[in-house]
Amino acid sequence: MVLGLLGLGAVGVAAGPYLQRAESALAQRDPSGLSGLLPGNNGFRYYSVVTSVPERDAETYTLTVDGLVRRPATHRLADLQAMPQRRLVKDVQCVTGWRVPDTPFEGVPLAHLLDAAGVAPEAKAVRFSCFDGAYTESLTLEQARRDDVLVALRMQDAPIGHNHGGPVRLYVAPMYFYKSAKWLSGITVTGSVEPGYWERNGYDVDAWVGRSNGRNDAPTN
Repeated sequence: MVLGLLGLGAVGVAAGPYLQRAESALAQRDPSGLSGLLPGNNGFRYYSVVTSVPERDAETYTLTVDGLVRRPATHRLADLQAMPQRRLVKDVQCVTGWRVPDTPFEGVPLAHLLDAAGVAPEAKAVRFSCFDGAYTESLTLEQARRDDVLVALRMQDAPIGHNHGGPVRLYVAPMYFYKSAKWLSGITVTGSVEPGYWERNGYDVDAWVGRSNGRNDAPTN
């Protein structure tokens, strides 16, 4: 997630395993071994599946779109910034129980990138990869085309920093935050859903807030 279930780059958080006391049994199965409050980050927690993540900036960042598409592409940060942007203000909800209300995200609708690439008729899903080298996520094509799913460039009215998964991360507003993969580097259109890192460790593939993972904690907005 993350700000959420994928790691928030280290910010002085020790890599030694300890789990924050969680509000659900799912948190007890958190295989990252890393969690804790990020100082000064308004309640966001840190989770990571690797001990460190290389930083990328406007000069070194790229996002590839490939797979079952007619026009594969590689986008620089400036390319994404020049595309149509959408702003969403929603609660961020983690499957382990914590929530950060009314969090603004801005970015390119994922549907725009898929349309630009020309999705093939046989496509059914989208797989996301990250430049931490380990984390993956996946959505159905229908989910990926929702208007509340972004390739996010800004969070809380500022560019997304490295510690929050920047310069570019996925934001899947209606799902638990582990679906919002950080340090996004690849979008691959596929013929079927491929379970991501946390799904392979027992979390639900469809992670609708309040309707999955045995939780009933939907935000009010």
